[in-house]
Amino acid sequence: MADRPLTLMAVHAHPDDEATGTGGVLARYAAEGIRTVLVTCTDGRCGDGPGGVKPGESGHDPEAVAAMRRQELEASCEVLKVSHLELLEYADSGMMGWASNDAPGSFWRTPVEEGAARLAELIRHYRPDVVVTYDENGFYGHPDHIQAHRITMAALELTDLTPKVYWTTAPRSAMQRFGEVMREFGGDWEDPDPAEAAEMPDMSEIGLPDEEITTWVDTTAFGGRKFDALAAHASQGENIFFLKMGKERFSELMGVETFLRVKDPTGAALPENDLFAGLR
Repeated sequence: MADRPLTLMAVHAHPDDEATGTGGVLARYAAEGIRTVLVTCTDGRCGDGPGGVKPGESGHDPEAVAAMRRQELEASCEVLKVSHLELLEYADSGMMGWASNDAPGSFWRTPVEEGAARLAELIRHYRPDVVVTYDENGFYGHPDHIQAHRITMAALELTDLTPKVYWTTAPRSAMQRFGEVMREFGGDWEDPDPAEAAEMPDMSEIGLPDEEITTWVDTTAFGGRKFDALAAHASQGENIFFLKMGKERFSELMGVETFLRVKDPTGAALPENDLFAGLR
């Protein structure tokens, strides 16, 4: 420990996921002098193009979208003061059921052992003390989130390291509040467009009951940075609902990031309010 800094590694699926789920902890721990490593698994090519053009529509250029989203990701990392950005650069698989799921080079069709071997190399290099990724369902069922979970857990098995491991989650008690805020800002929470409903997760099944959440990290002081990191992904602004509420309200609503601790060599007491509890 004396010859290297404490290190947090977050493994995410797409550009912008780092800000949505872990922007607060990345900013907070960077400010505390902890080395932060972000691994982004896909290139985001299935995101919106300039002007909001959707995948499959005329004018959507996947290569151009990927290049644009890389620039946005780098800008977000600058805001969050991420120490190291690592790109696996698999092709974005799109939402579950899209033809892009099975396109050559897509993350979803990549053998888990291949992705795990690449990620294991990064884990051995950075020797993270804490690793954060998604749960088995990728938080809400996105194929690339599920695959990120799979390769992360498999990669950890390939190394002889024993970091604390966390999955991102949300308290069920917060979901009703999110619905109220969405309606307040014009979101259509209860009655989505039928054409989009099949792609939307069942919000009642997202996250965990409050009593099952192990880790509640206060990131209120870094709400502005998290907001700015999300805003850096301007091309996806139509899909980032939280930007509509403004920085102050955003910081108030999103001031705590929650996790499920699934591996812990330290024996730190639960519940905890620090991913590095037991390590410092």
